[in-house]
Amino acid sequence: MKKGIIRAVNISAEKGVVKIPVESAVLIEEFGIEGDAHAGFAHRQISLLAQESVNKMIAMGVTGLTEGVFAENLTIEGLELYTLPVGTKLRIGETLHEVSQIGKECHHGCAIKQQVGMCIMPKEGIFTRVLKGGTIKAGDEIEVIEE
Repeated sequence: MKKGIIRAVNISAEKGVVKIPVESAVLIEEFGIEGDAHAGFAHRQISLLAQESVNKMIAMGVTGLTEGVFAENLTIEGLELYTLPVGTKLRIGETLHEVSQIGKECHHGCAIKQQVGMCIMPKEGIFTRVLKGGTIKAGDEIEVIEE
């Protein structure tokens, strides 16, 4: 069984900016993270990025990369997220998710791309729908339960 852990839970009040790590967050079914700008009734309710993806940029000499800098809600470790097919079910802490999209197109004038020089979210970030809500925090396990 494939497993990883949450390194950080990140939120922001507006879209297109770096997210700030928080101690914990409440996930609402079919909505997203309470208080996050990206929450809403769409298929991209939660964004996830693996620390291993961030490490690729660090290896290229990019500095100052902290959790949330790519506007990801969850920075995780131990899973190659972008290889999970759409429809994959994930248990994250006490919540249940379904992978709804792999990668995305950055919008014009993306603050992250301007600050960092490039963005890995378009290729290696994933998005999920919240199927069952609950509270999550750094250190919680993320587990692939159905591919």
